[in-house]
Amino acid sequence: MKLIYGTHNPAKLTGMIKALAGLPLEIVGIGEIDSEINEAEESGNEPLANAIQKSQVYFEKIKNPVFSCDSGLYFEEVLDEEQPGVHARRVKGKRLNDEEMIAHYQNLAKKYGGKLTAYYKNSICLTLDHETMFAYDGEDIHSEKFYIVDKAHDRRVVGFPLDSLSVEINSGRYYFDIEGEQQKIDKIGDGFRNFFTKSMNLDI
Repeated sequence: MKLIYGTHNPAKLTGMIKALAGLPLEIVGIGEIDSEINEAEESGNEPLANAIQKSQVYFEKIKNPVFSCDSGLYFEEVLDEEQPGVHARRVKGKRLNDEEMIAHYQNLAKKYGGKLTAYYKNSICLTLDHETMFAYDGEDIHSEKFYIVDKAHDRRVVGFPLDSLSVEINSGRYYFDIEGEQQKIDKIGDGFRNFFTKSMNLDI
């Protein structure tokens, strides 16, 4: 079955295709369906609200089953007014590009001693038709806790700039430099696979 992912981010699309490998689903980005569709607005203050909003907006445009995801970035150490949440890429009204985003969080980590304990709260919403919608933000699709540090790795992944600042807590090494990076991805992928298996009654 072809299922549309409501994203224009190629890195997110690739990551979801890998996460759902083995399920009877063909995941395609919404831009492949209609290149004229603009990115949906995100006016919610929580990841789940934004995932629902985007999924419903895209469904009304394409009239086909579509799912959307949203994430919020949270730190244990920072003040409430500095908590990025769903606005991780927007600072003081400006949308940051990848390098600006890296620089901003480097400076924030430096302010708090060189590293911050972080996690991503992920959410997903699948809209099948006007009457059928499934939304979820359980902990099994949240990231593990990790560090955001003030020194960037040389490697970059377009669309995921903070991967260059992300360090595994136990080893103190960048995820880019350890084999465990794939294990982190697989853990979240299990949660997404369970979501689609249950909501779509997939036979696997």
